[in-house]
This record gives sequence, C-alpha cells and structure tokens, in this order.
Amino acid sequence: MADASSYVADTLIGADIDAYLERHRRKSMLRFITCGSVDDGKSTLIGRLLYDSKQIFEDQLASLEADSKRVGTQGQEIDFALLVDGLAAEREQGITIDVAYRFFATEKRKFIVVDTPGHEQYTRNMVTGASTADLAVILIDARKGVLTQTRRHSYLVKLIGIRHVVLAVNKMDLVGYDQAVFDAIVADYAAFAAGIGITAVTNIPISGFKGDNITGPSPNTPWYDGPALLDHLETVEIDVDRRAAGPLRMPVQWVNRPNLDFRGFSGMIAGGGIAPGDAVRVLPSGKTSRVERIVTLDGDLPRAVAGQSVTLTLTDEIDCSRGDVIVAADSPLEAADQFEATLVWMADEPMLPGRSYLLKIGTVTAAATITDQKYQIDVNTLEQRPGRTLGLNAIGVCNISLDRRVPFAPYEESPELGGFILIDRMTNATVGAGMIRFALRRSQNVHWQSIDIDRDAHARQKNQVARLLWFTGLSGAGKSTIANLVEKRLHALGKHSFLLDGDNVRHGLNRDLGFTDADRVENIRRVGEVARLMTDAGLIVLTAFISPFRAERDMVRAMIPDGGFIEIHVDTPLEEAERRDVKGLYAKARSGALENFTGIDSPYEAPEKPEIRIDTTRLSPEEAAELIVERVLGVWAPDL
Repeated sequence: MADASSYVADTLIGADIDAYLERHRRKSMLRFITCGSVDDGKSTLIGRLLYDSKQIFEDQLASLEADSKRVGTQGQEIDFALLVDGLAAEREQGITIDVAYRFFATEKRKFIVVDTPGHEQYTRNMVTGASTADLAVILIDARKGVLTQTRRHSYLVKLIGIRHVVLAVNKMDLVGYDQAVFDAIVADYAAFAAGIGITAVTNIPISGFKGDNITGPSPNTPWYDGPALLDHLETVEIDVDRRAAGPLRMPVQWVNRPNLDFRGFSGMIAGGGIAPGDAVRVLPSGKTSRVERIVTLDGDLPRAVAGQSVTLTLTDEIDCSRGDVIVAADSPLEAADQFEATLVWMADEPMLPGRSYLLKIGTVTAAATITDQKYQIDVNTLEQRPGRTLGLNAIGVCNISLDRRVPFAPYEESPELGGFILIDRMTNATVGAGMIRFALRRSQNVHWQSIDIDRDAHARQKNQVARLLWFTGLSGAGKSTIANLVEKRLHALGKHSFLLDGDNVRHGLNRDLGFTDADRVENIRRVGEVARLMTDAGLIVLTAFISPFRAERDMVRAMIPDGGFIEIHVDTPLEEAERRDVKGLYAKARSGALENFTGIDSPYEAPEKPEIRIDTTRLSPEEAAELIVERVLGVWAPDL
C-alpha cells in the first residue's frame, strides 16, 4: 500500500520539480503527537489526515499543472478504508507499540505526526514521542469521556513542556453529534487541565472515520464555529524558539582531533548562538577561552545558532572533553550533584531509593542514586501521595544524588540540559525519564574535605592492607558463623578488623528499616557507607548480610578502591539452608507469617563472579575461615 504523503510528493515532483522544491523550502514544520487512551481513534484520525491531505494536494496539483493526468494520478487512488485498515493492522502486529512517525504536507505547512500507543504499559513510548513535539492532539472517545490515561498523557504533555494542546473529542457520530456530550467533556477536561497548568487548549468535535471537522467545517455540528483540525494545525503559531535568543549552551559530544594541528569540540548547540571571537567558558572546570573557528562539513561559518551541529576550535589549549558544556563566558551554567526532579518510571521492576543507576543528561553519564522520594502524583486527583517506590508508569518527585557535579539547567529553561534518563546498571535498559526542577541547596554547601592522613596511611600504621570482606548468601547459609571465625583468626594474627553483622546492625543504625525491597536496598547502602569509612581508617572490615541484589553489592564495590572489595559467596543450597533453619525463619515464611523472606517470596541474586566462593556442603566453617584468611593475607588458593 502506498503512503499518502509519498504519493503526493511523487506526483508533484513528476509535475514540476522546481515548483515542488520551492514550495517545500518556504514551508514551516509542525511536529505534533497524537495521544490518549486505547481505541480512541488515533489510527483512524491519522489515516483521515493523510487521505484528506492527499485530496487537497490533488486539487492544488490540477491548478499547478494542467496536464497532471499524464503523471499517472488515475489508478493511484488511496482508498481511505484501506489506509485505516493498514494503520490498524500495524498496531495489531505490534509495529506501533513503539513510536511511529508519519509525514505529510499541505500548501501551508509540513507535518511530522508522532503516533504513540494508548496502552498504559507503553506510556514510556508516549514520553519518547512527546519529547520533541510542538503540539499535542489528545483524543477522547465521546462515548467514554475523560479517562485515567487521558489525564496521565495530559500530565506528561505538561511536564515535557508542550504548550499547545488540541482536545479532539472523537467519534461524535456515535453520540449523534450531541453538543451536550461535547460540552460536558470539554468542561471536565478544562477543570483538570487548569489544575496542572495547561492553558492553551483548542477543543474540536470530530469524527475521524466520517471526516467531520478534520479538513473543513462539518454540517453535522452546526453548533460548532471553531476551526477544523487541519486548519488549526496549519495556522497555530508555535512559540518562537527561545533557545536561540538565550546565552550559548553546547554540550560537547566528542573531541575531534584528526591530526596534531587540529583540535575541535563537536556537538549540537542547545541554546543561544556563537561567532568567532566570542568568549566562552568550559564547565564544570570553569576554564575560559575564545572561539577561533566554527567548522562544518560545508566549510566554516560566521555564526551558528541553537539546533546546529558544529565543531568549535578555541584559541587556547584548555582541557575539554565529552560531557563538558561550552557556555558563554559571562553567562555560565550552574553545576551540582544533587537535584530535585520529577521522575516518570518506565520499568516493570519498581524504582528503589538507594539503588545505584546510571543517569544520562546531555552528553554526560554519571552514577546516580535516588536518595528520597518525596511523593507520588495521582494523575486522576493530582493528590501528592507518600510512598518510597515508584511502579510502572508512576510519576513522582524525588531527590537524586550523582557521583559528580554536572552542568545543568532546569528543564523548563532547557530540555537538553535539564532532561535525563535513568539506566539500569545490570541490563542497560532505560528505566526512567526525568526533568530537573532545581539543584538542592546542600549540593552547594557541602564539599569534600581533603585530608592528609588517608586510607593507605591508616593501613600502613596497622601494618596491613585495608579490605572489605563482603559475605553474602541465603539466611542460614553460615555467613555470620564463618565471618566470626575469620575475624577471630585475623585478631590472633595481630590484624585490626571489625565485623558488621546484619542482625546486629538492625538493632541500631538500621532499626527503622523493614524487609521490603526498598528497605533492603537502603539497609545495604547504609552498611556500605559505614564499611567504606571503616576501611578508610585502615581496617579489615567484614560484613555478614544476605544482601540479595547484585545491584546493591555492585554499588558497595564501587565505593571501595579497586581490589579492596572481596565478595565472598557463602554458597548453600536453599534446601540445606532451610534444613538448618536455626532461627525458625523459613518455617514462618512457609506458613505465611513472615513476608518478603529471601529465597521464599523474595529473590536472591547469586554472585556471578565472586572473588571467593565457599561451598558449605564440602567445607566446614573452620576450613572455610582458614581459606578466606589465606586469600585475604595474600596466599591465594583455588576454590575448595
């Protein structure tokens, strides 16, 4: 099946290529997203726009080229029903479960339609599509009214910064074109929109299938005197790009050095403009220089503005690398490592405060931890609900901490420098998208204090190498027993050590934590921070915790200098651990009296490559302790 837009382009090109190119060159571009709930008619509406825009072009073509018949317009009719069926078939086949893009044009404007699925589980795809849109067409089935997904998509549209919204009340033919139905839906939506700050809404009663109020006024709605949908899309005045009027902002994507005589910094200008001779500052280092050249494949430019990809050369040899941001020298960005942000969660696995993720903002990738979820937003009532985690498609406001300071701008000022994604460290899957609201004040007030007596100095004083021995395994595996024997052996050898036991820590430091996944993550984060401080004191630290998640064990590993973290998997089969059950915990878990118990109704993720693996079905606790001591003190032996 031919696409309507490609058919129109082919026809015009065949008739008069010069006229076609000239007309296209002068047209503005509107990128809009269609969204809403399931089965509200998005595919039908897009099919109608493509079909009717093709008809409009045929009329224009007749006046453009009198003998247009010779280019083969006959026999190339695109049947509307066939077009809609094709779009629907794509959705049924899963093609538009992801974001789909459609292209068409009219006499006045070129369009990119971002078609997103309405299913709740694919809300993340809607966020992706909306991130670059100028306008949102939010469809509502006239028979169903405003639904939860309508509210969720509208809230996301506002968060992402789309300022123009069309409320298309679809399927009016199925309610007899009843004005009262339309008015009630408009009133309901207006109340919600006002609550979230959407002010520019154009309400249009339509029928995508029948074509009412799509390209022209419909006789079936004499009570409606507003614009047809296509008329509005052709004439809506998109906000002037404020980025071009602001100060220079260019994230460095890569350093371009093809030879020793050339060193350029490449990236897309996110804001403002630049010309040779302008003073610039590189963040976060703060080094300054001036622009020498603006280099492109087509030659040097006298000036570049927001939206252009360029390579800048500077008059000075200053340190600048991928992830840095080049800004106007007299208008620097703020840099911080802690933020308050709005977060949209996109993964089936819930967000867990304290877990380490990767955060990508601009061209920077940093380790990130959600330190506090302030509240979750109910998209139906706009109520701010407490809660420590976020589930799939949930929206919340959180505090986020990074492992480094990064240049940023609030999302409202710069989506490029204020929007970010969160990535799972284990799977590399995108799990969340966020918008920075502001930097936390403490990020400016709290700085790392350099000290002269460091970790190595403390350890040399004790005549040892600081280590963190991290014992992990199922409850009842023998972690505490073996760790205690190891510390006794170290003490006898004159080593300075300390044992942090899971049960003991929960009597004090972590007495406020339960056993949910979120609490387990926070439990390990706190223990990791304490263990890091103790190894900084030069101690050999032993910890005996179930620590069921690889992500948290990796988080603690990242806190310790290379070689200082020794993961010890006390490997005991579940059946054997349950047989021992010295505390009676497995019996309680099996009876339902103890929830979230590792190995029963909460997962244990065994280490994939531990430094030491102890098979307790083959080794006694004493043999295991001796093996570990030998390895820690430098006498390495194979697994026993």
